[in-house]
Amino acid sequence: MTIRVLAAGDHFVTNSLLIDALKREVPGELDIRELTLPWPVVPFGPVGEVKEASDVEDELIEALRDVEVCVTQMAPLTRRVLDASPALRLFCVSRGGPVNANLEAATEAGVAVTFAPGRNAVATAEHTLALLLAATRRVPQTHADLAGGVWRGDYYRYDMVGPELDGSTVGLVGYGAIGRRVSRMLEGFGAEVLVYDPYVDDVPGKVELAELLSRSRFVSLHARATPETTGMIGAAQIALMPAGSVLVNCARGALLDYDALCDALESGHLFGAALDVFPEEPIPAGSRLLTTPNLVMTPHLAGASKETAIKAARIVAADVARYVRGEALAHCANPSFATS
Repeated sequence: MTIRVLAAGDHFVTNSLLIDALKREVPGELDIRELTLPWPVVPFGPVGEVKEASDVEDELIEALRDVEVCVTQMAPLTRRVLDASPALRLFCVSRGGPVNANLEAATEAGVAVTFAPGRNAVATAEHTLALLLAATRRVPQTHADLAGGVWRGDYYRYDMVGPELDGSTVGLVGYGAIGRRVSRMLEGFGAEVLVYDPYVDDVPGKVELAELLSRSRFVSLHARATPETTGMIGAAQIALMPAGSVLVNCARGALLDYDALCDALESGHLFGAALDVFPEEPIPAGSRLLTTPNLVMTPHLAGASKETAIKAARIVAADVARYVRGEALAHCANPSFATS
């Protein structure tokens, strides 16, 4: 029996990657339709009741006519889309979490939702180290000075230089796939690693958050945004960090109080900070983040590597193959549909 599939790729996890992975992984005949979403050229945002999706409900509804399976990264699975797509049974999100899918409505409609955990763990871990080093060694600032024709020898003054990783204590807030990779990389630099994560056990260096903050010259955030973790690093927590510390956030903007961060940088309490995620994306004009000193920023691209896109396509295609074979889905977000 031929299964009708919609590949709703974008300019990162492209339709060509999704279709190649489907053809390699999925047995039998597939009737594949294509819809190209505008992300990342056009930023994602809230669509209907879901977060972080491309605003393409109308186009998606049209493309999903008589479609049983959809593979995508940014398509919005809203109640409106579900109501208009009675044939849909499997919606595969090639992201670390299905934040663009209304899981409650999908379950009510009989649609299984899968995702792609760990797809960007390597890329994000590498980017975390890149930002940490860039902030500590003032790479963006010194490059900008040189590109402007200014040689800043004063950056070599003792009061202007930062700490080394070798022999330093680094605190990781969150110890999932990304945090574990960052830990292994840091050990290669000769750093001592502390971990705060109430959801993992038997981790060397596991401590409470206050102890981690007070002992760490570098702190890197790797927790998911939940009601419990939202705002977990604020003024009181930053004040616990030793003077001259560095803070990195490549996780989620909701974890951090950005005004408190700017205050700590402007006062000199923090030597530097590096951010890939923000409370509002894109950063609005007039934001303090655009003028705060000793801050390195990248536009939410820590997970951006060719390998991330390839792995994302392969992970969702493998779950489509399980669905076709009638096997348990490996990465199902609504467990009542763990089997097809």
